[in-house]
Amino acid sequence: MKAYLFPGQGAQFVGMGKDLYDKSDKARELFEKANEILGFRITDIMFGGTDEDLKQTKVTQPAIFLHSVILAKVLGDDFQPDMAAGHSLGEFSALVSAGALSFEDGLRLVAARANAMQKACEIQPSTMAAILGLDDFTVEDICERATEVVVPANYNCPGQLVISGSIAGIDYACEKLLAAGAKRALKLNVGGAFHSPLMQSAKMELEYAILNTEIKEPVCPVYQNIDAKPYTDPAKIKHNLIEQLTGPVRWTQTVMHMLEDGATSFIEVGPGSVLQGLVKKVDRAAVTSSAALSE
Repeated sequence: MKAYLFPGQGAQFVGMGKDLYDKSDKARELFEKANEILGFRITDIMFGGTDEDLKQTKVTQPAIFLHSVILAKVLGDDFQPDMAAGHSLGEFSALVSAGALSFEDGLRLVAARANAMQKACEIQPSTMAAILGLDDFTVEDICERATEVVVPANYNCPGQLVISGSIAGIDYACEKLLAAGAKRALKLNVGGAFHSPLMQSAKMELEYAILNTEIKEPVCPVYQNIDAKPYTDPAKIKHNLIEQLTGPVRWTQTVMHMLEDGATSFIEVGPGSVLQGLVKKVDRAAVTSSAALSE
């Protein structure tokens, strides 16, 4: 069974998507449609902007979404998912690629999500940190005991958990986690505390947009971040998408569930190969690859 995976923020690079634009008329048409919907030429930034330009949340999220979704669409009959999942932002790419959301609606939601998250970051300075070499329970326990806001945000793979919260919360947790035996506690260069209660204002803003968007039954189960379980019911998919902004990304558990449910190969659709690396950390024997246009 083929499991298709869609990356999230951090996978972007200058030049992403240019080969698709150059090789495929369909890709070119979709990229130009995206420029119209967004109201600025995101293709100029993706293909030839600076790292700084591309790092802005309002650019990064739609850029990664477009690279993933347009690649899936251009693959045509080669894209036959038995199951799909996306990391954070990638969940939107997975839903569009699996036919639950239209391309236009998916892009509008991603743009709304990026803008809402940007605003939430400006309300309160906050950050995230990667904790390496410690078990999940210890990280959860230390976060729970903090008086400042700090929560587990991304369960990426065994021994790698990203925490999210206020500056003081992250500082407190990093100190305690290092003392508890973490190999590293690495502050991330991100705009704010994604997947934490500090995204509540963004969640409220996005909830309205999601509830007013048509979501259909996808062609295959989509494993959602909030509980790592497979969904096909549109009402449940909407609910889980809304909860995702303030809840954790349970990626380790998602990969484990996909393996339990019969996944035999994992194909990453979009920029980079981060998710393939995380799959290998969960199961070294897993077969992974990147989706690519046939020449």
